[in-house]
Amino acid sequence: MKYDYLVVGCGLYGAVFACEAAKKGKKCLCIDKREHLGGNIYTQEELGIQVHKYGAHIFHTSDKEVWDYINGFAEFNHYINSPIAVYKDELYNLPFNMNTFSKLWGIRTPAEAKAQIEAQKREFVEALKGLQSQEAAEASIESGSHGAAESFIPSNLEEQAISLVGRDIYTKLVKGYTEKQWGRDCKELPAFIIKRLPVRFTYDNNYFTDPYQGIPKGGYTQIIEKMLENCQVLTGVEYRDFLQQNAGKDQPDTFCKTVYTGPIDEYYEYRLGALQYRSLRFEEEVLPQEDNFQGNAVVNYTEREVPYTRIIEHKHFEFLQNKGTVITREYPADWQPGMEPYYPINDEANNTLYEQYEALAKKEEDVIFGGRLGQYKYYDMDKVIRAALDTVRQELG
Repeated sequence: MKYDYLVVGCGLYGAVFACEAAKKGKKCLCIDKREHLGGNIYTQEELGIQVHKYGAHIFHTSDKEVWDYINGFAEFNHYINSPIAVYKDELYNLPFNMNTFSKLWGIRTPAEAKAQIEAQKREFVEALKGLQSQEAAEASIESGSHGAAESFIPSNLEEQAISLVGRDIYTKLVKGYTEKQWGRDCKELPAFIIKRLPVRFTYDNNYFTDPYQGIPKGGYTQIIEKMLENCQVLTGVEYRDFLQQNAGKDQPDTFCKTVYTGPIDEYYEYRLGALQYRSLRFEEEVLPQEDNFQGNAVVNYTEREVPYTRIIEHKHFEFLQNKGTVITREYPADWQPGMEPYYPINDEANNTLYEQYEALAKKEEDVIFGGRLGQYKYYDMDKVIRAALDTVRQELG
């Protein structure tokens, strides 16, 4: 059969592209290596609960067109992400806001909170500036040069974080969580990983500032199914295996173009080297006799000694009151080839390598690379949809 597009990957980017192409009369064959549709936003019903199988996915956007678009495939509820952080026996509201600061320091007003944070930042930065100036002076004496450090320059993530929010917030709510995510001590992580740490001086636990947010009633999988209802779909097949099987047919299927949403380095068979990622491991527990395990959808564990970063209780995404519950513990993991890549490590070395792969991709006339893996960048769901819609418009008008 002759197709206009072979879409590799039935996640959000591939599904949006195929859906819009089909609306314009294009014939698409969509394949996915997993046995299901939806990529990482896949949800599955258990105990009447839509379980987010690859981690919590909370839709939020400031893009009205994207919000209207996704609401054409499902009705969204009014869920607001208000996570809780657990540090030892202490509970804190996230994001960092007046509820957090009141619990930390026993204060009530924004002025008091600002004073606490600024005092801690100033104390830390002045101490480090003094140390850096001393080291620079000693180095200048040894080298015969003149001058010493006049300004504070963070040399690692710990210094960067404390200079932004002070020592208390860093110690209790940033340090352990970040070290678990990256598998390294914060002193060994580059400062650029944290460019800013939002601090809000209001009593507002809404994690996102976007005006549009929620969870689709009935889960995300139905959205992808509706998007692909006018496309041919094959699941449980790897891209290279598919090409080999197709080539062996008496009458192979043909494709004018390929939309590839898998890892770009894998597409080129790692000829320039492998890009690096962080991975995740999920430990799901079904609790048919437990109606309410933790009282909140998302609870972060910020001590490094606790091996998981968070526990998700899925029923709270849809305000369910039914019997039983399902929880998922989320563990960060070092990525190895063959594991599922989740978070690109966009440091200088990896970005340079990606640019080399991107240069190869730009020479491809019949391949479109898209999505988190195809473009080696972290995308929120709304940004994935926006990127796919923009690509379709560039491609098909």
